[in-house]
Amino acid sequence: MKTTEAIIATNIKQKEFYNNFKQNFFTKIWSKFRNGLLNKIRKNIGIQDQVYLLHKEWFGDLSNKKVLDLGCYLGNYWSLYLAEHSKEYLGIDLSDVAIVKLNEKLKFFPNAKAEAVDFLSNDFAEKNFDLIYAYGVLHHFENTTILINKLNDKLAPKGEIISYDPLETSLPVKIIRTLYRPFQSDAAWEWPFTMKTFYLYQKAFVIKERRGLLGKSKWVAFLDILPISENKKRIIRQKWHQHDWDESSDSDRAMFSCMHLTMLMQKR
Repeated sequence: MKTTEAIIATNIKQKEFYNNFKQNFFTKIWSKFRNGLLNKIRKNIGIQDQVYLLHKEWFGDLSNKKVLDLGCYLGNYWSLYLAEHSKEYLGIDLSDVAIVKLNEKLKFFPNAKAEAVDFLSNDFAEKNFDLIYAYGVLHHFENTTILINKLNDKLAPKGEIISYDPLETSLPVKIIRTLYRPFQSDAAWEWPFTMKTFYLYQKAFVIKERRGLLGKSKWVAFLDILPISENKKRIIRQKWHQHDWDESSDSDRAMFSCMHLTMLMQKR
């Protein structure tokens, strides 16, 4: 397992990758699958909008909150909303190129700024965040224990984390990712959550709410080959997704069958 210094060294390479964004052939194929087929599934079912609305609900009243937008890149779906409504907003990312562009968007919000800095480095001294928004970020750290310790150090008492990350806990997904990993250009900082990862977070924080996505519903692509009506397909899609959404909140088995996991966690 990597040390903090080793992860920071890896993050320098990650910064270069996202500043130039050069993917090899295999990573481009995976991106097409992830951003093509999976996005189509999410759009057809309405998953993505549902997740965003859930996150907004989890934000609560931001007017007295100091917010960290972790790994925000150019700005995610909620970055400007967080900047506008929070008492204090800070977005951080490894990519200085992206941060320059984000700061242009933030210039209308006097309480908001963005910095190019490594979350794990001593250069990042800010603390006492009431909310850390980490959309698609936590799985970029190989050593979960080091990351958890840093998150706890940065959170204010009873501070919260909202996360959204890929899971590598269902057998089909694990097999696909294992076959793809030797060819993956960003493999050094891509560590989808395992069961062990989840239980480390569960031990470290109070998980106030969680939702899994693309469990049964990851198979809806195969509905297109069946000789049934579009209305019937829509009903099945919604039924499978609702099963994932509801069951994953309480059942580990249902959650681990999913491809993505979003959580609201609170500092103990």
